[in-house]
Amino acid sequence: MIVARKRPYRVTWPGGLLDLTGRPRVMGVLNVTPDSFSDGGEFLDASVAVARGLEMVRQGADIVDVGGESTRPGSDPVPPGEQIRRVVPVVAAIHQAMPQVPISIDARLAEVAEAALDAGATLLNDVSALRDDPEMSRLAVERQVPVVLMHRLGESKTMQKDPHYHDVVGDIRAFLSERIAAATAAGIDRGRLIVDPGIGFGKTTRHNLEILRRLDEFADLDAPVLVGPSRKRFIGAVLGIDDPKERAVGTAAVVAAATLAGVHIVRVHDVREAAQVTAMCHALVHPEAFDE
Repeated sequence: MIVARKRPYRVTWPGGLLDLTGRPRVMGVLNVTPDSFSDGGEFLDASVAVARGLEMVRQGADIVDVGGESTRPGSDPVPPGEQIRRVVPVVAAIHQAMPQVPISIDARLAEVAEAALDAGATLLNDVSALRDDPEMSRLAVERQVPVVLMHRLGESKTMQKDPHYHDVVGDIRAFLSERIAAATAAGIDRGRLIVDPGIGFGKTTRHNLEILRRLDEFADLDAPVLVGPSRKRFIGAVLGIDDPKERAVGTAAVVAAATLAGVHIVRVHDVREAAQVTAMCHALVHPEAFDE
């Protein structure tokens, strides 16, 4: 069994701690949108979304990731007011019911992120890596919250139109290194940064597979690594499955590989399966934790 050396991290925010020293943490995807690629419209009703968020925690989610804007290929921007209308009631209700559970806000705009933080969110998950809105850096400094910096090639609307790289992993590492430097220069604590290579965001199937094969190379960035492969198109391309909801087994295989590669967080729709896969893979690597 080939297992990458995993660096331990503990990411903090005022009053909270995310321990990333053991098995990968499971971030459950909760899209409060009408047009997300896999579950668009399914959780647009706030009460349904809240019920799903609480269910994900019971299934093993360590973090609930709430988003009010689809960033799938070809998607259009959503006005901040509409995003706030979608996400704030959901964040507030989940936080009230389970205040110990970290909630991340999947947003590119500070206006949306700030409203979510006011409602109880504790992490910023920015697909633009703080590029789309310079106020996001100010907000992260002011609130002292963790930030996920994700690689995206171009804009969501056009990112899948013939993406090219010199060396996909080398290019993404260079980008994330630059964004870490920009974030710290803006005053964000280095220990609150998490990096995401951005599976499916301006990448072909071959690019995505290469990234996953070389995940251990991102350890040199000295930051926790998040991977979000859930139900994505490259899994469908490999397995010949058009319906994203039928890609759970393929996603589980990628989660297993990511766990063995030493990632710290996996972002998924199918939480129960991912929680079991990460726990089992971690046990295979660390059998000393079991004495029976």
